[in-house]
Amino acid sequence: MLFALICTDKPGALQVRLDNRPAHIEFLKGLGDQLKGAGPFLSEAGEMNGSLVLIEAADKSAVEALAAADPYAKAGLFESVDIRPWNWAVKNPETI
Repeated sequence: MLFALICTDKPGALQVRLDNRPAHIEFLKGLGDQLKGAGPFLSEAGEMNGSLVLIEAADKSAVEALAAADPYAKAGLFESVDIRPWNWAVKNPETI
């Protein structure tokens, strides 16, 4: 099943994000095929201020464990993390 992690950074936490970004990117790369897509949300000024991560997992508890292991989460970057089941209905590369 696919899950979308919708992560919102704490206000004023851009430096925390920048300091932990290399470890976060390596963490995501380590997920292999379980990771379906990821990228930052941007403010109107173009600064990163959150994340969207698409993960394939057996259930929500598995995704919660992955989310907790993310270097961004360990650094206390996020104000909130919303985990939602997600259906990739259009332009899913696995169904094209």
